[in-house]
Amino acid sequence: MEIIPPNLSVRIGSLVMRTPVTVASGTFGFGSETADLVDLSKLGAITVKATTSKARVGNPPVRIVETASGILNAIGLQNGGVENYIAEKLPFLRRHDCPIIVNVPGETPEDFAYVCRLLTDAGGADAIELNISCPNVSHGLDFATDPLQTATVVQACRKATHLPLIAKLSPNVTDMRPIARAAEEAGADGLSLINTLIGTSIDARKRTFRLANITGGLSGPAVKPIALLHVYRVAQVSGIPIIGMGGIVNATDAIEFLLAGATAVATGTVNYTNPLAAIEIADGIAAYLQTNGFAGVEQIIGAVTP
Repeated sequence: MEIIPPNLSVRIGSLVMRTPVTVASGTFGFGSETADLVDLSKLGAITVKATTSKARVGNPPVRIVETASGILNAIGLQNGGVENYIAEKLPFLRRHDCPIIVNVPGETPEDFAYVCRLLTDAGGADAIELNISCPNVSHGLDFATDPLQTATVVQACRKATHLPLIAKLSPNVTDMRPIARAAEEAGADGLSLINTLIGTSIDARKRTFRLANITGGLSGPAVKPIALLHVYRVAQVSGIPIIGMGGIVNATDAIEFLLAGATAVATGTVNYTNPLAAIEIADGIAAYLQTNGFAGVEQIIGAVTP
């Protein structure tokens, strides 16, 4: 008897992912950095590095330090700007059969909308992840800590593009649920949960901060229990798909996020030690579904029980 492989495809608005696994923005560059190691066509989508309206040099070094079960990063959104992305990064990406999610930060709602409009007109993305929660710059974080500010950014971008909008929310709040609802009501097609947690690191011997920026965003396995809880709670009140992220290093981690209510997942810090993690995790999800008699990934989304 022929064994039919489980259906791994998921949808976020008009974005169709052949597997529910993408890579988190900032951890995979623009694809060319890892293309010699990774078959990009096997990714559910590639979420590229943050792309702003103008080029940014980012924060001064030191910008990354290791922590117990994770890293602190304070890169500061270094990138060449949206016009550079369209001219130099996009042609390479479009040579690969892989949907593109572009992470877009901004200083104002109008700034966000400007980048969304340029990406749409240039065919530069299949979906846009609105980075309204980056903790490593002087602007951006405030948007995702307030429902009204979140809604204002999403509304401005909704007018600027027909592409799926995925709001990336901050865990550095008391309760993410009102903010998630505000993003949904303003026109977001999906949510990314979670961005990094604010932290710092001190060198006791030198009696100095290890990061030049003093604070950075904590990611890696240490944050997984927090991310998992946020995904579960938001899934209870939201009707739009969630991309779960935060400490995912293997298929079991990813499956836990799907059971909690995520439609898709993203690998982040693990990409630095294993660039093939996203593909291996997708294979692991398929094996789990087949072993447990599920025809498709949609059957386990939100299926956790008390």
